[in-house]
Parts: sequence; C-alpha cells; structure tokens
Amino acid sequence: MSLLEILQFPDERLRRVAEPVSAFDAALKELTEQMLETMYESRGVGLAATQVNIHRRLFVADCAGDGEAPAPMVFINPVIVDRQGMVDSEEGCLSIPGINDTVSRAELVKVQAQDERGEAFEVTTDGLLAICIQHEIDHLDGRLFIDYLSPLKRQRIRKKFDKVLKLKERP
Repeated sequence: MSLLEILQFPDERLRRVAEPVSAFDAALKELTEQMLETMYESRGVGLAATQVNIHRRLFVADCAGDGEAPAPMVFINPVIVDRQGMVDSEEGCLSIPGINDTVSRAELVKVQAQDERGEAFEVTTDGLLAICIQHEIDHLDGRLFIDYLSPLKRQRIRKKFDKVLKLKERP
C-alpha cells in the first residue's frame, strides 16, 4: 500500500471544509487503511482526510501509549455532541512540522460517528484521545491548531513556513 502525501501549511487546501461521507465501500476501507499507514509512518496520533487532500469528513487516530498495542480508530462523519471542562495541552500537527504550542481544549468529549461499514457509534473520552478528536475535527472544518494561538505567534509561524517554501522553490 502506498503512503499518502500530507499537505503542509500554508497550503490553502488545509482550509477547505470537508463534505460528509455517503459511500461506505471498498474504496473507503482502502483509504482508511492508507491513512492509518501514513499516520503511523509519520509518527502521528491522528490524521484527517483533509490533510491528505481528500475533503471528506473522516479521520483516523491511534492514541495508544508507548509499549501499548496499537489501537487504530476510524471516525467517519464525526460530531461532538458534548464537551466538558477545559484543559491546556501541547499540540503539534503533521501538516505543520516542527511547531508545537499550548492550546485550550475541552477536557472530555462525547462524539458520535460511523465506522467504515457505516455503523453508528459513540465514544466519550478524555486525555489524549479527546484532544486528538477535537484537533482532527478542526481539520475537517478547515481550522488548524495554530488558529488558537495569538496573532503574533501565527504571524511568526507563517513567516517561518514562507521562508521554507521560498527555499524549496529555488533551483
């Protein structure tokens, strides 16, 4: 199976709002498998379809800790139906490599979604998985974790990535 290309900030395609998934077929199953493989290879804990230039409402996640067996999860058409508490945590993103910062998120979330077969399920969680779910749903809504940072921090990050792009474009 081939790895998918992860879009990098400031690519505007990361700002596109994803459309609901309606076909639960072999192609969707293959896509989720490719997304998981890409996420694992990139050493991430979550990957939204938007990040691989597929603008459908789905993401994969695996928040198992070091030494734990992999626990891959697929969330299709996810909706957060309840949020409780607030927690600050350090986040990073496969689409914004090398940048980590503190973001405030709900401490506990309840999410409703579908699996690869279209079967509905519900998860109530906290910790890393709750943060990951919120981060990945943000991607599906065209938002990035840096949108939660101060304008000055966002400007510095933008300048850094603009420089990287210019260096890549040189012959």
